[in-house]
Amino acid sequence: MKIIKVTYTVRAEYSEQNQNNIKNVMIDLKNLNHQGINYNACLSDDNKTFIHTAFFESDEDQKLLTEVPSFKYFQEQLKSSGLEVPPKQELLILVGSSSNIFNC
Repeated sequence: MKIIKVTYTVRAEYSEQNQNNIKNVMIDLKNLNHQGINYNACLSDDNKTFIHTAFFESDEDQKLLTEVPSFKYFQEQLKSSGLEVPPKQELLILVGSSSNIFNC
């Protein structure tokens, strides 16, 4: 299993568009219904700092996410939006979970 956390801050005027782009990614992931991807996005109370957490069962699952057209669009728009704080990526190790993630 691979777990990645990404945190970044957008300009206030871009927050709503970023939220819409993320919602489109989530719709596509739900329609894809691929069991090896568990993807979550949260918004901080400043309404412009986003925290994404992705759980991948394998490297192939991570690659599949990056090939989803709405995810590519989300990333392109984010890069061109003029971020206040660029994305910081962290690899995480699961210590425990209240639900089964990939039946581990």
